Amino acid sequence: MNSKPRYSTRRPNQAFLRLAFALLIVAASATAGIAQNRPRGRDLGIPFPGQTGPLNAITDVPGIAVGHVTLIEGEGKLVPGTGPIRTGVTAILPRPRGNWDPVFAATFNQNGNGDMTGINWIKESGFLEGPILLTGTHSVGTVRDAAIQWQLKNGRDFVFTYPIVAETFDFLNDANGQHVKAVHAFEALDRARPGPVEEGGVGGGTGMGCNGFKGGIGTSSRVLTATQGGYTVGVLVQCNYGGDLRILGVPIRPEITDLRTCTVLPQPLSRSWTARIPQCPASGGGARSDSSVADHEGRGSIIVIVATNAPLLPHQLERIARRVSLGLGRLGSYAGNSSGDLFLAFSTANAGAANPEGTPSLVMLPNDRIDPLFQATIEATEEAVVNAMLAAQTMTGADGIRAFGLPGDRVVAILRKYNRMK
Repeated sequence: MNSKPRYSTRRPNQAFLRLAFALLIVAASATAGIAQNRPRGRDLGIPFPGQTGPLNAITDVPGIAVGHVTLIEGEGKLVPGTGPIRTGVTAILPRPRGNWDPVFAATFNQNGNGDMTGINWIKESGFLEGPILLTGTHSVGTVRDAAIQWQLKNGRDFVFTYPIVAETFDFLNDANGQHVKAVHAFEALDRARPGPVEEGGVGGGTGMGCNGFKGGIGTSSRVLTATQGGYTVGVLVQCNYGGDLRILGVPIRPEITDLRTCTVLPQPLSRSWTARIPQCPASGGGARSDSSVADHEGRGSIIVIVATNAPLLPHQLERIARRVSLGLGRLGSYAGNSSGDLFLAFSTANAGAANPEGTPSLVMLPNDRIDPLFQATIEATEEAVVNAMLAAQTMTGADGIRAFGLPGDRVVAILRKYNRMK
C-alpha cells in the first residue's frame, strides 16, 4: 500500500502495535472488487434513450476519477464484530489528483433517512471541497476522519474542512462490526483513476440490495448535442433502495417472482429485522412472492452523484439534483419511509471560482437552455441503477442472506414480451 493513515509520533505501546498489526491484516484482505463479467444494459441491447459518452460512466466528465476497496470475508451466521464481512469504500475525485480547486455543488434530499456529511457547508457556500466517499451506514465516521488525513497527506492546505461521506445500509454485512478502517478509505482514494468504472457489488456497494435484487455501484453518462452545448452529464449511484422495479416502463419485478431475497440458514437469525426473510428453497433459486415490496427490502437507500462540465451555478445544480427523483421514479422507487435518498450534483466548470483573491469572472448557462441537462440527468440516473443491478452478482452474506443478481437474459425476454425490444 502506498499510503497509511497518520498516527501519533509518541512511542507506541503494545496495545497500539497489536491494533496497527490488525489494521494491516484487514487492509491486506481488501480487494479491488470482483471482476465485472456481466453485461451492462446497452450490451444487452436495452434501448435506453440518449447519447452516452465513450465510457458511459461518470468519468466521461473530464477530470473525474473513481476508486473502490471491497471487503469480503467469512460466511454463515452473523457473529457481531467478526463477520461475515461484505462492505467497502468508493471514492470520487471531482478534480484531477492534486487539484484542490473547489467545484460548484448542491444537494437535494428526497427522503432523509440517511446521512451525507458536509452538506451544510455546500448549502451555505455553494462549493464542494475535496473528494466524495461512499460506504456503509456505520462506517461514515471512520471514512470521514480518514478523508481529512488523506487530504493533508496529499498536500491540501486548510484550517478546517467538512468531508463529503454518504452511506447506505449494507444489510449483507456485519454492519455493527464497523470493519471499514481508515486504511481502506486511504486505499480507495489512492486507487481513484479516470477511465472505466467497475460496477456491481464493489466498493461502498458491496453489501447492498436494490429493488429486491443484488444492488451496488452503477454509472452512466449522457452527451448533449453540439447545438445544446456538447456538455457531458455523468451519474454514479450506490443503489440499495426498495421499489417495484420497472425498466423503460416495463414491470420487471412482477415478472421475476422466483428470485426474492432469502436465507440459506434456518430461522431464527441473529437480527430481529430478519425474522420475516424466507428460507431459500432446497431446489435452488430464491424465495417466491408476489410483486409487493417486503419489509426487509424497504430498509435501504440510494446515493446519487451527478457530475457535469456544463457551467452551472449552485442554484442550477440544485435543480439538477432534484431531477434525480424523476429518474428513480421511472424505475419504480417510492422513496419509502426508511429510505435515505440523497443526491449531490456538481460542476467542474468555472475553475478558480473559489479563489479568495480578486473578483472571479463566472460563466453561467442560461436557464432557458438547461432542459437538456435535466433530461440527461433523468436518463443517466435510470440507466446507472440498471447497470448496477445487472453488474451485481448473486451474493450470500451475514446470516446466510442471499440477494440475487438481476438476470440480464430474463430482463431482455420481458422487454421483448412488452415490445420494448426486438
